[in-house]
Amino acid sequence: MQDHYLKIIETTGEDTQRPGLLDTPKRAAKAFEYLTSGYHMDIKEVINEALFPSDSEEMVLVKDIELFSLCEHHLLPFIGKCHVAYIPNGQVLGLSKVARVVDMYARRLQIQEALAQQIASTIQQVTNARGVGVIVEAKHMCMMMRGVEKQNSSMKTSAMLGTFRTDQATRTEFLALLSDQ
Repeated sequence: MQDHYLKIIETTGEDTQRPGLLDTPKRAAKAFEYLTSGYHMDIKEVINEALFPSDSEEMVLVKDIELFSLCEHHLLPFIGKCHVAYIPNGQVLGLSKVARVVDMYARRLQIQEALAQQIASTIQQVTNARGVGVIVEAKHMCMMMRGVEKQNSSMKTSAMLGTFRTDQATRTEFLALLSDQ
């Protein structure tokens, strides 16, 4: 990967031997590996058996989970936050594991619409929840730095499964809890 970054920099017309760029291909390769580290994560290791018995049937909401990802179309970052809610069905997931699931999928080449769905589906599968709701809001550098260059635009996507899809009251509660700032 390092050699490819060197070629990319050379293609711009830059002098790859100038002091500021000498180690850039190595640093860029290391950064890209980190930004796409989600491909090497396994959900069983991420969850690490952090499922706990619970009689709760009330909504669990983890909001404002910071995330960053790379747009699969331009390899530019999108940065934002994710809100994840679920209705337990006999067990709850360790709090930090919700954020780790978000990171696992965000650290891949992505489109935001798929990211929300992947998070929701995984939380559903892991917890066997009655329903899962996920909202992702992010700013996309591919829209801010190139193309239409709109600095204040943001995108919101959602994925609703189970009772979040079929029960309007559950969906309304989720959205009300998010707006309670």
